Amino acid sequence: MQAPSVGGVMLPRGNGETIRLSRGASLTDFAEKINANPASLVAVMMNLGEMVTATQSVSDETLLLLAGEMNYTVQIVSPEEEDRELLESFDLEFGEDEGSEEDLVVRPPVVTVMGHVDHGKTRLLDAIRKTNVIAGEAGGITQHIGAYQVATQVNGDDRAITFIDTPGHEAFTAMRARGAKSTDIAILVVAANDGVMPQTVEALNHAKAAEVPIVVAVNKIDVEGADPTKVRGQLTEYGLVAEEYGGDTMFVDISAKQGLHIDSLLEAVILTADAALDLRANPNQDAQGISIESRLDRGRGAVATVLVQRGTLRVGDTMVVGDAYGRVRAMLDDNGNNVAEAGPSTPVQVLGLTNVPGAGDNFIVVEEDRTARQIAEKRAARERNAAFAKRTRRVSLEDLDKVLKAGEVQQLNLIIKGDASGSVEALESSLLQLDVGEEVDIRVLHRGVGAVTESDIDLAMGSDAIVIGFNVRAAGRAAQMAEREGVDVRYYSVIYQAIEEIEAALKGMLKPEFEEVELGTAEIREVFKSSKLGNIAGVLIRSGEVRRNTKARLIRDGKVVAENLTIEGLRRFKDDVTEIREGFEGGINLGNFNDIKVDDVIATYEMREKPRV
Repeated sequence: MQAPSVGGVMLPRGNGETIRLSRGASLTDFAEKINANPASLVAVMMNLGEMVTATQSVSDETLLLLAGEMNYTVQIVSPEEEDRELLESFDLEFGEDEGSEEDLVVRPPVVTVMGHVDHGKTRLLDAIRKTNVIAGEAGGITQHIGAYQVATQVNGDDRAITFIDTPGHEAFTAMRARGAKSTDIAILVVAANDGVMPQTVEALNHAKAAEVPIVVAVNKIDVEGADPTKVRGQLTEYGLVAEEYGGDTMFVDISAKQGLHIDSLLEAVILTADAALDLRANPNQDAQGISIESRLDRGRGAVATVLVQRGTLRVGDTMVVGDAYGRVRAMLDDNGNNVAEAGPSTPVQVLGLTNVPGAGDNFIVVEEDRTARQIAEKRAARERNAAFAKRTRRVSLEDLDKVLKAGEVQQLNLIIKGDASGSVEALESSLLQLDVGEEVDIRVLHRGVGAVTESDIDLAMGSDAIVIGFNVRAAGRAAQMAEREGVDVRYYSVIYQAIEEIEAALKGMLKPEFEEVELGTAEIREVFKSSKLGNIAGVLIRSGEVRRNTKARLIRDGKVVAENLTIEGLRRFKDDVTEIREGFEGGINLGNFNDIKVDDVIATYEMREKPRV
């Protein structure tokens, strides 16, 4: 049924029907669903105060606003559902074991080590792997996700455990959450001397949200002030009750530094897995899994650390990982050795992908290269549209003119390059969350993995952007080019330093804010007439001090009768002075303003710049 909508534009009017749209859909996509002219939807949006083109990716809020105006219900398809529908269109399915119960075999548990920063997570993995990981981390903070497999003995049987190490700094919240989703068991590391800290609770919440069993490692029992009993009591408040207190959570007291009770912790993991989980997978199907971390290696190209969750990944398989795809050229285990295949719960580094996938992207093995390319391209287009819609700034017709005026809205453009996709993503997310007011906007023009290149400098030149290199440097002639063209390239190795500096830069772009500060008030006791200077007020300073050349206003019977006056003359007896303090008398001349009376109050003030908080 045709019915007039906003502004008289004729449009199909719905009866509350549900329209399914993906993130970042355009008005054209919406128009196709309801058999309308996209130009009509553009006109409606203009009447609603939104400037939107027909092919532009728009935010979820814009789609909901338009749908509500036309009596439709819009359902924004989640990324997971969208991806499932995409794979189904190629007769593929992610997340399911094929075959019957007889095809399933026991697989090692995948364990995530979580906890507050500096509570010993990396040192624990160091003790488990008998290698030194901490030495390679800037600032002593883990900033990558690593995956390692270790062997242990439980009741005389050889068992394997796969560990995922997640960073502890608060900026890596999303990466920690992702780690919890790809894991079977979480080890919560709590320092016996510090007890439960904010990120301990955050990690605990991630593990609970992922519905995974938790084993608590009470670390640093060898340091002064260690109180493992206190930790058990604190965690009881969060629903983790130790077995010795009648609960079902295993607590193991350890010292990662001294290597104490590490075997007991590994045994606790295996026992928890056997008691609470049915860890089986089909190793004979096409491999599926998740990307843990990825980076760009100068000699080997894109290198992705993936965790095989079901099936067996082999050299020569064609795989698609997020929006990257390729044929597996080689696979390396966590010790750097070449392997020909990787079964369920096995982490490996994969070489041969076209580009660097994101941390947390799922992977699936497909029959043909063409299928992999088509899936990757559709995923890339979907992510591009969603990112554009998220970045688009909504501008109403009323403030369009104001926004377009130079200087009204300042924008800091950034180009972010890093050594690993997870780090780049965490840094971008942290920077976009910086909030220093509506006057300044931050925009990430480009992000990528690898060294700062000449094309990055070209982009920065054309957009006045700052280039951030996180654990990477400028390659080739990019450094000389940046210096020659005056492009600001900043290098960081610790994430919070980058965040602090960019926040300071944002605050520096803000226009100064001024506030009025009252200096003093003077009550007029007498008015003297001067043929040369006009009327002169004989005053008593009631509060503060009155200074020459400061701003003033005249108050009569409690009302302001004159604004923006200036104390042009200030005398005490026959002497010109620069200030008169409270309790003293003097004479004030307000320049050309002569409308003063006895009992009027002269209030003086100055405008001071407010410091940015």
